[in-house]
Amino acid sequence: MSSTLSQQKIFDLAQVQTALAEEGLDGWLFYFFHDNDPIALRILGLSANHFVSRRWFYFVPVKGVPVKLVHRIEMDSLDVVPGDKVVYLGWKELEAKLKEILSGKKRVAMQYSPNNAIPYVSRVDAGTVELVRSSGCDVVTSANLVSYFEARLSPSQLQTHIEAVETLRKIVFEAFAMIKLAVQSSKKITEYDVQQFIVDSYDRYGLTSNSPPIVAVNGHAGRPHYQPTETNHVDIRENDFVLLDIWAKKKSPEDAVYGDITWTGYVGTEVPKKYVDVFEIVRDARDAALNYVRSAAQEGREIKGWQVDDAARQHIASKGYEKDFVHRTGHSICTEVHANGANIDNLETRDERKIIAKTAFSIEPGIYLEDFGVRSEIDVYVDDAQVIVAGQPIQTEIIRILA
Repeated sequence: MSSTLSQQKIFDLAQVQTALAEEGLDGWLFYFFHDNDPIALRILGLSANHFVSRRWFYFVPVKGVPVKLVHRIEMDSLDVVPGDKVVYLGWKELEAKLKEILSGKKRVAMQYSPNNAIPYVSRVDAGTVELVRSSGCDVVTSANLVSYFEARLSPSQLQTHIEAVETLRKIVFEAFAMIKLAVQSSKKITEYDVQQFIVDSYDRYGLTSNSPPIVAVNGHAGRPHYQPTETNHVDIRENDFVLLDIWAKKKSPEDAVYGDITWTGYVGTEVPKKYVDVFEIVRDARDAALNYVRSAAQEGREIKGWQVDDAARQHIASKGYEKDFVHRTGHSICTEVHANGANIDNLETRDERKIIAKTAFSIEPGIYLEDFGVRSEIDVYVDDAQVIVAGQPIQTEIIRILA
C-alpha cells in the first residue's frame, strides 16, 4: 500500500510555533504511514502527487528548527516543509533517531485523544504513542491545535458561508412552495421528488454538496439520517409533517464554506398541537444553546463544545424528552460540512475542545418519536465578542405550507 504527497499550500511555521507557545507545549509531532492522518497532510500543506510508502515523522518545536525523520529510499518525502533532515534505514535506527529528536521534551502534541474521547483527531495508533512516550516525553492531544489550523474561517470564507446559508434558506421555501403547488393541484409528489428538486437547485444557484439532502415525512422524520432514494420513498400529502435538512457550499472559490440548515413544515393551514408542542421545545433548546454561546462571547469567557450541548440537552430533558434526543447538538462547519473544529457534543463524545474565535458550527437539537421527529438547525459563527447566525430570520414556528 502506498500514499502520495505534494505541496498544496505553504506551511506556516511561525504561526504553529506561536500556537504551541500559547498551549504550553514543547512541540507538535506529526506521524504519517499508509494514509493514517489526512489532518497532518492539510496542516503541513501536503497532498497527493509524491510517492510515499514508508513512515515519516515531522517534529515542530516550540522554538527553533523543525526536524524531518524520513526513510532512506524516500528522502524527499518532506522537502516541501522547512527543517533539518534526518534519514533512517531500519526500524532500530528509526526508534533511536526519534528518541534523539525528542530528547529533553516534556509535552508533545500528536493527533491523539485520551481514551479516544474525540475520535475525529485520533489518527495515531497506540503503538506509536507508546514509542514516543518511551523517549521520556508525555503525549497530549493536538485537538485544540487542529481546531485552530483546520476550522478557522478567513473573512472571505465567512462571506461564502453566509451566502451559502442564505441561498439554502431560499431553496427551503422554494421546496415548500413546490409541495404546496402539487398538493393543491392534486398532483403526486414524493420525498424523492423534493430531494431531487433541491439537488437541482444547488446547481442552479452555483452550490455543491457531498451528498443529497434529507427530505423526511411523518415517521421518516423520526429517523435522524433517513434519506429518500429513487426506490425508497413515500408520497407527500395534505396533513403530512415534513422535515428538510439541506447542506451545500458555493462551487467556487475552492475554500468555500458549507451552510447546513434544517426546517420543518406542515402540509396544511393550521398545525396540530402535537407538532407545535414538540417544535417549541426543540426551538427553545436551540435558542438556549445559542444564548449560552452569545453570553460567553460577550463576557469573554472560554467555553467548550460539551458545555453548549448541555445547554440544549438540559432543556429537552426538563420537558421529559431526554431519551428522544439521540444525537449531539451540533458539529463543526468549514470547507467540509463536518469539519475538524469543536463539535457541540456531550452525548456521542465529551468534546473538550474550546470554541475558538473565527469558527463555525451548527446547533441542531431534535426530538424523534415514532410518528414524527422535529429538528431545528442553525449555523453559528463566533469571533471574539461577535456571534453571527446566517440565514435570518431563523425558524420560530412550523411553516404552514398550505397557508
